Amino acid sequence: MSTTAKPVPTRARRSSTRTAASPHARAQAPAPVKPDLSNPELYVNRELSLLDFQRRVLEEAQDRSNPLLERLMFLSFVGSNIDEFFMVRVAGLKRQIEKGVSDPGPDGMGPAEQLRAIRASMIRLYRSSHECWSKELVPALRDSGIRILNYADLTEEQRAVADSYFQETVFPTLTPLAFDPGRPFPHISNLSLNLAVLLRAGEAEEHFARVKIPDTLPQLVPLTSTPKPKSRTKAVAVREQPFVWLEQLVIANLATLFPGMEIIEAHPFHVTRDADSEIQNLEAGDLLESVEEGVWQRRFADVVRVEINDAMPARILDILVENLELDRDDIYKMSGPLSLVRVRHLTRIDRPDLKFTPFVPALPVALLKSEGEEEDIFATIRRSDVLFHHPFDSFQPIVGLLQRAAKDTSVLAIKITLYRVGRNAPVVDALLEAVENGKQVAVLLELKARFDEESNIEWARKLEEYGVHVVYGLMGLKVHCKSLLIVRKEGDAIRRYAHLSTGNYNSLTSTLYTDIGMLTCDPAIGADCTDLFNFLTGYSAKTSYRKLMVAPVTLRERFQKLIEREIEHQKVGRRGHLILKMNALVDRKMIQLLYQASQAGVKVDLLVRGICCLRPGIHGISDNIRVTSIVGRFLEHSRIFYFRNGGQEEVYLGSADLMPRNLNRRVEVDFPVEDKKLVRLVRDEILGTYLKEQSKARHMTSDGKYTRDPDSGKKNALNSQETFIVRAVKRQAALLVPQAK
Repeated sequence: MSTTAKPVPTRARRSSTRTAASPHARAQAPAPVKPDLSNPELYVNRELSLLDFQRRVLEEAQDRSNPLLERLMFLSFVGSNIDEFFMVRVAGLKRQIEKGVSDPGPDGMGPAEQLRAIRASMIRLYRSSHECWSKELVPALRDSGIRILNYADLTEEQRAVADSYFQETVFPTLTPLAFDPGRPFPHISNLSLNLAVLLRAGEAEEHFARVKIPDTLPQLVPLTSTPKPKSRTKAVAVREQPFVWLEQLVIANLATLFPGMEIIEAHPFHVTRDADSEIQNLEAGDLLESVEEGVWQRRFADVVRVEINDAMPARILDILVENLELDRDDIYKMSGPLSLVRVRHLTRIDRPDLKFTPFVPALPVALLKSEGEEEDIFATIRRSDVLFHHPFDSFQPIVGLLQRAAKDTSVLAIKITLYRVGRNAPVVDALLEAVENGKQVAVLLELKARFDEESNIEWARKLEEYGVHVVYGLMGLKVHCKSLLIVRKEGDAIRRYAHLSTGNYNSLTSTLYTDIGMLTCDPAIGADCTDLFNFLTGYSAKTSYRKLMVAPVTLRERFQKLIEREIEHQKVGRRGHLILKMNALVDRKMIQLLYQASQAGVKVDLLVRGICCLRPGIHGISDNIRVTSIVGRFLEHSRIFYFRNGGQEEVYLGSADLMPRNLNRRVEVDFPVEDKKLVRLVRDEILGTYLKEQSKARHMTSDGKYTRDPDSGKKNALNSQETFIVRAVKRQAALLVPQAK
């Protein structure tokens, strides 16, 4: 089925083609019938939309205005995103087919049809990615003194360095696994790069062996060292730094692994398995054990993709197909290195001249202090709500708040939700210190955060060892909200301080993702947070909240009412306007509401980073909707929802995208920004800047495709993320300048 939008038929349109009316016919024409908003032509396929996002990321790797090593990072992002796409989305479609599910989605495509469309799209994306690597990035690297060489092209000196590295470092890590009647076909782990080796002894028949390329070693082996550039701006002579792919080095030295055998040929292959295992928490007596079991079983899940070099002969491929139980459509042939995610290793080269200029995150205006002044963070929050826009605003004040709370004798309790905290987690260290200091600490640690399960299991055990009250999650729901509550005794009263955010409590991603959060001691929000944590840690059938919108309890209904209210404002002449910024727009009911808003005349600006199943610009349906995707230096992750509300503007921030899973199957929190100054800041300085984006903006057309902003190539094209950096740097500089007496 084509993804190109077609005119939506209505009875009114069909009647216009009839012959002239009889004189006896009624003079009044029949009232036009509204278009059917469930028409599949009004929806973009979810999976193909996600692949379109990968193309936009690839465009950043192709963009010569980006620093060279950052272009490599974007290319590696494409590789890792595609890996996850196959592990989760393709695997899910395959499982539907195995279960006999053939029901189409909102766009009219069933699972089998989607898989065919995905394969065609993936082949084009692979081709573009490898052309970007071989024809654009490799020559640019060479011009910058970084040479990616084939083993066969190494000089005698370089080969000696490479072979010495193999003997000393690589060889001890390799384990050749034979396949013959006495030894079964070896297990091939997920996302592993392997060599399929054909060999024989003398005149004997051919034998097959598998050698796994160790992923704990650099995938591009350096053959010399490069002196550091003296400055970012001044050109310096840099000695060439050659690299060779690790698998080529192993292939060249296979005789060491198989002494006395003739190596006939060897070819790399890369395996991807189904990683979308559902944790059977409804039947599990212990969720922790169930998640651990699910992570273990994931290693043996079905293979959903194998990438091979296009030189691999049919007889080797047949061995893989038979023993990995592959369909031929699961195989993708490449003309270059497999798993381009591995080019990320090159970004560790110490070449600041080939990377983005670093900057120091600033403090929000509310936290700026005059020289020599210090104010207790709790007093600052009591004075006014504090808004953070990361990574332009520092995440350190959030960590500092927890560290202060851990020591503060007036703090009685700390409650927090943790989704992805990473390996190095100062937030967790602060919680452990709080327990040691006698605070009541409760942590909802979501064990089912996909691909972070093992890390979260480790943190759960450590927290429990220190005496923290740890809840692993809820049966049937994934806890995705980002919430922190600090309970403090102040005089004879108890005051609650809350931090709510769109992003995780993760110090690393706070420097890589754009997120937005708020500190507040608003009594109603504090009471809502208390009710939320009681729901998460105990038993609660609460169905209403004072100010928070909480999924799956109230968020969908309240969000729907906010959109419907905007429609009513428009109908009575109060200029309806919606600005919705999110990562993904998939939910059919929400899309239909936005179509209805557009039909009523409401102006709808959608800033959707990734998946967008809505089609803008369709006559009579979405004329008033504009969809923009921004892909730049930082991953756009903030979720901001603006409602003009007849001039009484309302802004909500939160953890939820407009997807069925977020609205129906996750615990999410959207929270209001009520301080008028902060509402204006969000509307004008944040959303206003995003809406003016030129440099990194792609605008969606009615056929579901994206086009660059017409002004993107201009010298002074506005780049929203760079604009935010400039503002932050100016604020930081103002903080360092002593104020005039």
